[in-house]
Amino acid sequence: MSETLRAGVIGAGVFGGYHARQYARLPGVTFQGVYDIDPERAATVAMPLGGRAFSELEAFLACVDVVTVASPATHHAEQALAVIAAGKHVYIEKPIAISVADAERVRAAAAKAGVVVACGHQERVVFQAMGLLDVPEQPLLLEALRHGPPSDRSRDVSAVLDLMVHDIDLALAIAASNPVTAEAEGARGSDGVWDVVRAEASFESGFTAILDVSRQAAARKRTMRIVYPSGEVEIDFVARTFRNTTPFELNADFANTPAASDPLGASVEGFLQAVRGLAPRPVVTAEEAMAALDLAIAVEQALEDAG
Repeated sequence: MSETLRAGVIGAGVFGGYHARQYARLPGVTFQGVYDIDPERAATVAMPLGGRAFSELEAFLACVDVVTVASPATHHAEQALAVIAAGKHVYIEKPIAISVADAERVRAAAAKAGVVVACGHQERVVFQAMGLLDVPEQPLLLEALRHGPPSDRSRDVSAVLDLMVHDIDLALAIAASNPVTAEAEGARGSDGVWDVVRAEASFESGFTAILDVSRQAAARKRTMRIVYPSGEVEIDFVARTFRNTTPFELNADFANTPAASDPLGASVEGFLQAVRGLAPRPVVTAEEAMAALDLAIAVEQALEDAG
């Protein structure tokens, strides 16, 4: 791989813009442009950053070494597979796909082609900044609440795959065991998509994750509580408050660390380090993203079963 990486983005929405700006700012990276089915939309994102708007995927893939797939989730797998087939490394915004079978196709194709796949569960970076990924004690309980006001974004998937999948990934990262059951209840939006969901997942170790998400809240709210045998950690991510009664030295000032203040940037940089062979893996691998998707789909099935 050459020292300078040519980077591009598939999808000219909000997250496509975020990723384009990351590539445009990073040293050792040349931002090539954006592919989108709407060339004018692609130009709006790409041109201010010195990139091109592409309307043909084949032409776009010929100009890049690394790609972020930031299109609607229903297109993630097919577009990631096209990137991999072209021999390019790919960062896929969460969720990695909307079915485990499609996610496995992506993982297998990347392994065969020898390319790096990263997935956009960038909040792992925040957990690392806190020190929560290094706690030498297994948690008993995680309670996560993630609420936000209505938005037209990500209406192609439920609140489970849009919001809850973040906290599912974090629960899996600290659980050190496999989930065994999932129960859920919720409410649909006017378009029939699940917008308000409360789920409870139990794990082989006895750990329990209680996850509450809403895309219909009056205001943004995001809190988390993790219970260990030796104490508790409570975080309010909006107010930036942190309470730790465990004996472990966690970072209450996590929000001011470079990584936690720009978790997407740290995640993208981790992807590029893996591509260059300077890191053994990206922040979140395809296998880890598949595990989060698997539990998210189990939650969706529990919602359907509960009616």
